[in-house]
Amino acid sequence: MKKKVDWPRNLRSYEWFGGKGKNAIMCRSWMKNQGLPADTFDGRPIIGICNTWSELTPCNAHLRDLAERVKRGVYEAGGFPVEFPVFSTGESTLRPTAMMFRNLAAMDVEEAIRGNPVDGVVLLGGCDKTTPALLMGAASVDIPVILVSGGPMLNGKWRGKDVGSGTAIWQFSEMVKTGEMTIDEFIDAEQGMARSAGSCMTMGTASTMASMAEALGMTLPGNAAIPAVDARRRVISQLSGRRIVDMVKEDLKPSDILTKEAFENAIRVNGAVGGSTNAVIHLLALAGRVGVDLSLDDWDRLGRDVPTILDLQPSGKHLMEEFYYAGGLPVVIKSLGEMGLLHKQAVTVTGESIWDSVKDAVNYNDAVIVPRDKALTQSGGIAVLRGNLAPNGAVLKPSAASPHLMKHKGRAVVFESIEDYHARIGDDDLDIDETCIMVLKYCGPKGYPGMAEVGNLGLPPKILKKGIKDMIRISDARMSGTAYGTVILHTAPEAADGGRLALVENGDMIAVDIPARTIHLHVSDEELAVRRSAWIRPEIPITGGYGKLYINTVMQADQGADLDFLVGTRGSRIPMDRNGH
Repeated sequence: MKKKVDWPRNLRSYEWFGGKGKNAIMCRSWMKNQGLPADTFDGRPIIGICNTWSELTPCNAHLRDLAERVKRGVYEAGGFPVEFPVFSTGESTLRPTAMMFRNLAAMDVEEAIRGNPVDGVVLLGGCDKTTPALLMGAASVDIPVILVSGGPMLNGKWRGKDVGSGTAIWQFSEMVKTGEMTIDEFIDAEQGMARSAGSCMTMGTASTMASMAEALGMTLPGNAAIPAVDARRRVISQLSGRRIVDMVKEDLKPSDILTKEAFENAIRVNGAVGGSTNAVIHLLALAGRVGVDLSLDDWDRLGRDVPTILDLQPSGKHLMEEFYYAGGLPVVIKSLGEMGLLHKQAVTVTGESIWDSVKDAVNYNDAVIVPRDKALTQSGGIAVLRGNLAPNGAVLKPSAASPHLMKHKGRAVVFESIEDYHARIGDDDLDIDETCIMVLKYCGPKGYPGMAEVGNLGLPPKILKKGIKDMIRISDARMSGTAYGTVILHTAPEAADGGRLALVENGDMIAVDIPARTIHLHVSDEELAVRRSAWIRPEIPITGGYGKLYINTVMQADQGADLDFLVGTRGSRIPMDRNGH
């Protein structure tokens, strides 16, 4: 399975450090100010460690330690490690939304890798957008890379119970509205939700994207679920440092791994673990970087027959620690293989097939990774809805939705912006009941801008007090992977780009049929034409800088929300060096 290539050979870094010319001597001498022996530049692989560490990105605040473990592995395998920073997109802190900066981070990763004398790269990520940004940027350069995730936090604990980061916040905030929890109790629970280094320990977007990276074959087996503070997270970091050196010798690149089959494997794994809807956008964008024809139709087609066999929040009840102790993602992938739902020969960073990596995996807890006949849902993939309200598609996560709302027709209650929602949702005079459908506009890629995670609108307090826990919500926004409910997202085209969502008015009837994959606005074409003629495109209050570049070039959700000029692989060649040669 491993590629057959000649070794030793001149590597990419030789163009900087090889030979006796002025440029080579200049590059070597400046690097030697760090106290490097002369034989550092004897032709051994130079390995970049691309680090998204930042104290403003809590999920990634421990990655400096993992970088040191990677360095050990690189040295052991005969390489020379060099660590460098890239833009870090902190999900919990970065405004207006981290998603606006995923593409900026990917640009940083791409140019940092291409412009520097590295032969292979270890990507260190963890927080939601850092993982796709790393993979997207690296794929556009296409030199050997391997990803190491930071891992999930330890289980949240509060008053003798396990609580999931993110998921508990959504639950508790609704309980405060109904009086089931006091604000003092909510604040008391705060410290116990995030009690160690790492990302959310639910199947939020961070854990989902770590799972996607492993399912794609871009990590060592078992990477996705190891807790951040478990010693085995350090071990896999060191092993990844060893492996990248061999990948350089084998010339095993992302283009060898990120095939259509690999993406189809990842889509099915997402359904099996009840993964985040955000994976849809990130995998579409990554596929665009490597030239793989991937669409929303692939997501719907491949997910329909995939059971959700991981009983993990927000779809289920357990947390990431239990998932890892049960055997982790290799057990899920093996199960899919046994169901005939896996391209077994897809190549991974190990140089072997994905099946060879998982075939001996053991399930140590079938209450966490359940048999197919006990699946949370037998159709766990992402549902893609189409109709006159979403001609280019909208998505829903069935494993987190309410069965009684899978086929529903209701009156629209429209919020023209997220500010409008916050201003009116607590009003007892709001004309809404549990049969209505909540509609939020102007929160898509251009509209927010950045497509914030606001689609899982909290229900009105007067509805919650009746004991109602879920209603259909429709928007062009995203939602956190830690969230839950019958939430229809990523409506395309978005309202700010003139999509039909912009024309919905209070009182319109909307019919949603999840099994039939339809979403229909019951308004005549003639009436919609009248509304269209009166529609005024909203002004977006960003007039310069990266924000303006983003708004002018971002593609729609069904295309991965990448910037249009970043699509594709540009390779590792540089047209000229620093002296114009």
